[in-house]
Amino acid sequence: MTASDISARLARRLAWHQALHDPDYDPRARSHWLAELRRWQAARLRVSFAHFLEDPTRAPAATFFLGDVYGDRDFTRRDADIARILPTMRRLLPARLLETVADAIELGALSQALDLHMVEALQRLAPRRRKLDDALYAEAYRDVGRAGLRKRQVRLIGRVGRGFGKALKMRGVSALLAFSRGPARLAGLTELQGFLERGYGAFEALGDPDAFVAEIERDEGEVSRRLFAGHLAPYALDD
Repeated sequence: MTASDISARLARRLAWHQALHDPDYDPRARSHWLAELRRWQAARLRVSFAHFLEDPTRAPAATFFLGDVYGDRDFTRRDADIARILPTMRRLLPARLLETVADAIELGALSQALDLHMVEALQRLAPRRRKLDDALYAEAYRDVGRAGLRKRQVRLIGRVGRGFGKALKMRGVSALLAFSRGPARLAGLTELQGFLERGYGAFEALGDPDAFVAEIERDEGEVSRRLFAGHLAPYALDD
């Protein structure tokens, strides 16, 4: 895939991402369930990632995933940065790193789309409730279905991780990120610059990025399978 193709894909994913976060476009984004759902999912992931966070070599990459890739953080500023300098990114960033940015945006958009379907299910299943628990989350998860999109979500997590892992092996990426730090600050692009630097730095600390990413893909895929199957303890993967 050429840089031009990746840039076009990135532009489409950005438009999708921005529309899904606009409550005027999708009123479900105004629901109280959305913030509660994000809070609950972020807390669940912190528990699932506890063994990563306790390992000094894997903690930076786990923190990056929780905060920048698959967490409840607001990515509006980062996405605005990308939309503003998309033509420049196509010229300056290596195609592989540009594709990783596109994967991260698609992951965010897909996660938001699935969350909005969850919001709809929660409003129908528990209109008077304000808080989630394991049982209600699992019921809504099965109600939404879309197993194929859940698998795509897990695959995108892996693609983003592997993308940063591959960037480590590319000549000049570290120097490019260091060189762009000052211009990015002057241009007001600190969110995008921070995302790229945090991702690169987090994976630089890993001894084996592929093994780390594969473990996340395996575990999150198994959690999804158990949720669809109605497993009584879908997150206890040591059982």
